Amino acid sequence: MATPKQMWEQQQSQMQRVKNSGIVSYNGSPVNDDKEEEMSRSAVALFLAKEEEIERKKSEVKDKVQAQMGRVEETTKRLAEIQEELDALTDPMRKEVANVRKRIDIVNKELKPLGQSCQRKEKEYKEALEALNEKNKEKAQLVSRLKELVGESEKLRMKKLEELNKHVETLR
Repeated sequence: MATPKQMWEQQQSQMQRVKNSGIVSYNGSPVNDDKEEEMSRSAVALFLAKEEEIERKKSEVKDKVQAQMGRVEETTKRLAEIQEELDALTDPMRKEVANVRKRIDIVNKELKPLGQSCQRKEKEYKEALEALNEKNKEKAQLVSRLKELVGESEKLRMKKLEELNKHVETLR
């Protein structure tokens, strides 16, 4: 892009060519050199003023963009710091939770065989209790039978003794 000075020089050379070619003004009369030069200077001055204003506004916008970029970078840094703090906060908790979970897994592994052993022993206990109850029942039946037998035996012996006693008395 040409600088404002270069653009002014280009306009001046174009104006000079127009003068030399004998161009006439809008009303049909030849353009006066002084007037024409004054008009061209005024046009160039206006153009240069506009260019300076554009450059100034461009510089202002550029400065605003740079300032905004600085704020964005600052905000990005602050957010990164906050993220780091959050990570640091959760990290010790994660380690402790992981340790507790590992210990739970170990206890679960220890509980499984203990539970199985307990179930086996409960089963053995139930079987032993059932066998005990059966033997107690059998014993009760035997004791009952024994009482019957002893009772019958006593009756028979008493009867026999009475008979013998009668025989002895009859022999007297």
